Amino acid sequence: MKILLDHCVDRRLQRFLPAHEVRTAFEMGWAALKNGALLDQAQTEFAVLLTVDQNIQFQQNLQGRSIAIVVLVAVNNRLTTLAPLIPKVEALLPSVQPGEIHTVS
Repeated sequence: MKILLDHCVDRRLQRFLPAHEVRTAFEMGWAALKNGALLDQAQTEFAVLLTVDQNIQFQQNLQGRSIAIVVLVAVNNRLTTLAPLIPKVEALLPSVQPGEIHTVS
């Protein structure tokens, strides 16, 4: 599955998802894009946006979008805090559908 890591997610999290094609917003040249514009670009190439932005579900309407969002709910965005959530993300990914927002904590 093609996954985009949002600006706020440690890029080193990529190595915890080896079965997927994972890129960062920075790698894609989208570092300056905000949520709506980032989703516009991301949905052309990715199935999932992985973020720690818990407000995104209130700021963005995903209806009609061809991308899903997975929000990592944690006390901070450090790699050591987020890495333990990856098994739950892996278990969730096969059932994720475009236009959905899921939280993992």
